[in-house]
Amino acid sequence: MSTKVFLSLLLSLSLLVPVLAQTQPATPPQTQQTRDDQDDVVRITTNLVQIDAVVTKDGKPVTNLTADDFEIYEDGRKQAITSFAFVSNVPSATNQPAPARAKDAKEKGIDVPPASPLKADEPRRTMAIVVDDLGMSAESMGLARNQLRKFIAEKMQPHDLVAIIRTGGEMGALQQFTNDKRVLNRAVDQLKWNMCSRVGFSVLPSIGGARVGTGLSGVSVDGTEVVGAGGFVGNCSAYTFTQTTMALRFIIDAMGQLPGRKSMVVLSDSMPGENQDPEYLNDFGMRNPYRLNYTAMLQKIAEKAIRNSVVIYSVDTQGLQYTGLTAADSVRVPGHELGMFVHTVMANRSALLFNRRAGGEIIARQTGGFQVRNSNGFQLDRILEDQSGYYLIGYRPTDETFNKEFHHIKAKVKRSGMKLRTRFGFVGVSEEEAIRNRPTPRDLTNLALASPFAAQDIQLDVTSFFAKDNGANMVIRSFVYIDAKDLTHTIVNGKHESSIELHSVIFGDNGAIVEQLSRGATLTFSQSEYDEARQHGIALTIDMPVKKPGAYQVRVAARDRKSSRIGSTGQFVGVPDLSKNRLAVSGIVLGTEDTSGPQGVGTMANPGMRRFERHSRLYFAYMLYNASQGQNLVSQAKLFRDGKNVFSGPEMPIDTANQKIPGHVFAPGVVQLGADLEPGSYYLQIVVTDKSAKKPVALVQWVGFEIVK
Repeated sequence: MSTKVFLSLLLSLSLLVPVLAQTQPATPPQTQQTRDDQDDVVRITTNLVQIDAVVTKDGKPVTNLTADDFEIYEDGRKQAITSFAFVSNVPSATNQPAPARAKDAKEKGIDVPPASPLKADEPRRTMAIVVDDLGMSAESMGLARNQLRKFIAEKMQPHDLVAIIRTGGEMGALQQFTNDKRVLNRAVDQLKWNMCSRVGFSVLPSIGGARVGTGLSGVSVDGTEVVGAGGFVGNCSAYTFTQTTMALRFIIDAMGQLPGRKSMVVLSDSMPGENQDPEYLNDFGMRNPYRLNYTAMLQKIAEKAIRNSVVIYSVDTQGLQYTGLTAADSVRVPGHELGMFVHTVMANRSALLFNRRAGGEIIARQTGGFQVRNSNGFQLDRILEDQSGYYLIGYRPTDETFNKEFHHIKAKVKRSGMKLRTRFGFVGVSEEEAIRNRPTPRDLTNLALASPFAAQDIQLDVTSFFAKDNGANMVIRSFVYIDAKDLTHTIVNGKHESSIELHSVIFGDNGAIVEQLSRGATLTFSQSEYDEARQHGIALTIDMPVKKPGAYQVRVAARDRKSSRIGSTGQFVGVPDLSKNRLAVSGIVLGTEDTSGPQGVGTMANPGMRRFERHSRLYFAYMLYNASQGQNLVSQAKLFRDGKNVFSGPEMPIDTANQKIPGHVFAPGVVQLGADLEPGSYYLQIVVTDKSAKKPVALVQWVGFEIVK
C-alpha cells in the first residue's frame, strides 16, 4: 500500500479530540530483587507492606547493608522483615561511557548532543523540580533561575529524568519529564516572578510609613507579617496557597504514572504550616487575628506522595537573610526606643522566615525527604545524590493494618553513626481498595502520549521539524513510520485488514497542550500491498499548526484496535522566528535509499524511520530558510555516540542557486555507516556555516537514530 494511498485514507477520517486523562497505577507484581523492585516501591497490599528507606553516613549514601541491620515498627510494634532489597538508581560506571560534559565541550568549542531517550527499564533518577512562583519573591526567582541553570549544566547526568514545573502555570506535568537539557533550559527561561505571588518583590518587606505606638509596617509585635511600602502583594494573592497545594497534588498524581521511586523538589519562599496573611485593620481599627492551620492539608499531600512512591524535598529559597534594618527601611523612632525597635524587627523577621518554611518541612519529613534551609545554593546536587539508591523493606501486615486509620512507620538502622529516612506512615487502606477503576484503552493511550518513556508494543518512529505550508503558515511536520508486522491483520473478503488509531499532541514549553488530533483508520491491503507494507513499513505525514516561535514537544502514539498494543515516541522541535530574516535550519529527516526510481543523494525512502543497520547508507535532508542566492554556505555531517564524536565528514558546499521558492533551499546528504559502529543510540549533527559572512556563525541541528545489528 503506497504512502499516498494511506495518507488520503487517513486524512478523510473524522477528527477526534482526546483528553489527556490521568490513570490509576495498576496493581504491582510481586517483589523480586531485580529492576522490577524499582517499579513498585511503596506497596500496601493485604499480604505485604513495603516501604523505601535511605541510609546515610556523614551525608553520603550507604549501600552495603543487609536485612539484619534494620528494624521496622508499625505503631510501635516491631515487625518481622520478610522482603529486602537494595535498588540502585544510577547505571554501572563500568557499563556507561563517560559523556562529554557541557563545561569541557564549551572549552573545546564542541556542541554537546542531547542525551539519548531513556527506556522504562533503565536505572534513572526521577526528579520534578516544582518552582512555586505563587509563593516566591522576585528576588528569589532570579536566584532560582541561576541555580537551576548551574544544576542542569554541571550536575545533571544523561540518566536523570527531570521536569521543571511552575505552580502558577498551566499544569502539564508528566509530559515535561526529560533528560534533554535543551528542553529544561527553555523551561528555566520561562521562570518569572508572578504578580499573584503571596510574597512581594523582596523576601523581607521593608518598613515604611510606620508611626510609633501603632505597630510596624512590615512587622508586628506578635510576629505576623504586614506588607509595607517595600513589599507589594496583588489582590490575586489571597488564595494562592490553596492553588499551590492543588498544583502539588496534580503533579504527584501525574508522577504516580511513572515507574519506580520518584522525588519532588519544591522551591518556595512561603510554604507555611499555617497561614501568614497580614493582620489588616478593619474599618473600626480592630485587628483580625483569624489564622488557618494547613497541617491537615499538608498531611494529605504527604499521604498522596507516599501512595505514589514520591519523596518530597523542600528548598527554602529565602536563603540566608539579614534581619536587621537596611537602607530600604524608612524608620522614624525616638532614640531611646531604637534599641527595642531593632530587636523587635529582627525577632519578627526571624519568626517570619521560620514560619514560612514550616509546611515545607512537614511534607519533606513525612515522605522521607529533607528540607534545605539557610542556603543560597539550594543544594540540588545533595538532593540528587540522595536519590542514587534506596532499600526496600517489607513485612506482612495484620488485619488491624487495614482499619482505615493512620499507621506510623518507624525504621531503625542498628549500626552506629548512620541516619535513616523513610516514610512517616500510611492510611490503612490496601491498594486493592484504593484502585477501583482499571485504565481504559483511551487512558493507556493518553498515558503513552504524555509519558517520557516510549511504548514499544508497536515499533513507531517519528521525525518532526518546523516548516512553512503552502499558505506560508508555520507548521510542525511529522513523518511517521509504523512497522506493519506489529499490527494485527485479519482476512476479510480475500484482503488483509488492520484497524488502528493514530494520536498526535504538541506540548508547549510549560507542558500545556498546543495542538492535538486523533484519527482512526481501517486499512485494507491486497496481497502485494500487504507484502510491501511488511517489508517497508507504513509511512505517513502529519502537519499541525503552531502560531508562534518557541520550544515544543511532539508526541505520537499508535494503537492497534484489535490487540490494544500501543507504540509511542516523541521529539523536541525548536521553531525559530523567521520574520527576523536570519538563516535557519529545519529539523533533519532520515531515510533509506529509494530504489524504486532514479538513484542519487536526493532520493529517499521510508522518511521518519530511525533504525539503520551497520554498513548501510544513511540518507538525510533538511531545509534552509532565509538563504540568499550567492551565499557561500557549507555543511558538515558528524556522528556522535554517548557524547563523543565518532565520525566527521568533510565540509560540503550547499547549492543556493536553484531555489524553487525564494529563500528556501533543500539540502540533501548521505553518510556511510561503518561496519565497526556498535549497535545503540547515535546522533547525527549537521553544522551549516555561512563562509561569506564577516563573522561566520555555525548553525547546528541534531537528530537521533539507532543502529541495529
